[in-house]
Amino acid sequence: MLLAIDVGNTQTVVGVYQGESLLHRWRVATNKKHTSDELRVKLVPLLSSEGIAVGDLDGVALASVVPQLTLSWCAAVRRMIGREALVCTAEAAGGLFEADYPNPREVGADRVADAVAAKALYGAPVVVVDFGTATNIEVIDAEGKFVGGVIAPGVETSASALFSHATKLGAIDLVDPGVAIGRNTEEAIQAGIVYGEADRVDGLVRRIFGQLGYEAPVVATGGLASRVAAQSSTITATNPELTLEGLRLIYAAREA
Repeated sequence: MLLAIDVGNTQTVVGVYQGESLLHRWRVATNKKHTSDELRVKLVPLLSSEGIAVGDLDGVALASVVPQLTLSWCAAVRRMIGREALVCTAEAAGGLFEADYPNPREVGADRVADAVAAKALYGAPVVVVDFGTATNIEVIDAEGKFVGGVIAPGVETSASALFSHATKLGAIDLVDPGVAIGRNTEEAIQAGIVYGEADRVDGLVRRIFGQLGYEAPVVATGGLASRVAAQSSTITATNPELTLEGLRLIYAAREA
């Protein structure tokens, strides 16, 4: 079995693969202060809840945008299964991640994994929109090369900034209000954040199409993908497991 771990600034997604099949997936809060021992204490019960023992794991693939947790997770894996985790980078992805980009090494691990999975599953060209702490847009051109993208504040990041700076506004559920003209404060905020994010993504994607000179499938992933994608006119598919799938593909290629 392969343990795939996607460490984001806000949430960490953990998946267990048996061959090409994703058997189980968990989404937990990221704590940047966790030590390797604390990570092991939290991970083992998750595995046990589905009848998986540490000894069942053959390898680990890790994508992390939190450097201190990269080290902690690697130490935890080493202690648990006696092997080194495969840490996702542009270099580790090898030929799966072709890039027409000035410095591929600066591309974040999650962006590399997303690009690898999107190209494998949807072909090229393809655009990925990853709704996380940041809203990342990754662009793979018709030649199958990663050519860059967009990094913008994420939905919850923008909402948190609004709630923390506007003292009279309380936190609300980020769901579709059903109306563009809010008839109360809650609807007005929901329309501004949910519809605003969908329209921002649509506008950016159309600019990307204009620069490429052609259109492409647009795949949404990340924690809020389904909520925003439903309001988008450019997103053509939603795949919450895209990053994990990219990690699986990179691991499989390295082990082949």
